[in-house]
Amino acid sequence: MNNMQHFLEVSEACSKFTTERYSTSFSSAIRLLHKDIRQPIFNIYGFVRFADEIVDTFHGFDKSSLLAEFKKETYDAIERKISLNPILHSFQSTVNKYNIDHALIEAFLHSMELDLSEKKYDRAGYDEYIYGSAEVVGLMCLFVFCDGDKALYETLKPGARSLGAAFQKVNFLRDLKADFEGLERVYFPGCDFRNFTENDKQNIEIDIQKDFDDAYAAILNLPVKSKFGVYVAYKYYLSLFKKIKQLEAQRIMQERIRIPDYGKMFIVAKAGLRSQLNIL
Repeated sequence: MNNMQHFLEVSEACSKFTTERYSTSFSSAIRLLHKDIRQPIFNIYGFVRFADEIVDTFHGFDKSSLLAEFKKETYDAIERKISLNPILHSFQSTVNKYNIDHALIEAFLHSMELDLSEKKYDRAGYDEYIYGSAEVVGLMCLFVFCDGDKALYETLKPGARSLGAAFQKVNFLRDLKADFEGLERVYFPGCDFRNFTENDKQNIEIDIQKDFDDAYAAILNLPVKSKFGVYVAYKYYLSLFKKIKQLEAQRIMQERIRIPDYGKMFIVAKAGLRSQLNIL
């Protein structure tokens, strides 16, 4: 093994560890992808996670400077095809191998920048934020899944955006308390979380359900290497969404809803059976 390959493997191990440490749900779903595409998705998640940490966690530091440096280092890594930051080195490898559109990366980093300044969104700002923070992540992954098949990418693009949006909006509902009380953020437009009503919650849920419905059709047409892993992630978030729907509005303002580990195992087992029976 040459030294550069060794460095790439070390870097990719960092991205894999980052994913597993921060999200057991996503890492479990990634392990259900074909082995050929698991690592590139780990590489994308590691990049996304580090950027998100800057704006959400690094309190007491100059977040703006840190994010600006991270952004510059990202583009430098992609251009040079190397970075001493192992997360960025593994990410640039995936970006360059699969020719991921740089506009997606720019949109993602822009949404991270919004988190540093915006605390409340109107509808246009909300849509812009959802696109950059979530939909483009789905599109980056779709570049990997399609592996150069541009026609397939264009066909599945709307569904990938919808799935990313559904995941993000469910996260917003799940994390209402932490976002509002801890970070003073109000993502959903037109909502007063000091008086979050059942009607507010139902309107949000109608919007999310449409995203899930639109995403499902695209999942069925994914390449075989990616279909099962994406389907399991979809089912996990759909289960979380259904659990949230059963609760009163004020309840989700008081606690963070989650699916227990045994519930996740059941989702995987049931999805595996449906896959074997070809009835996803």
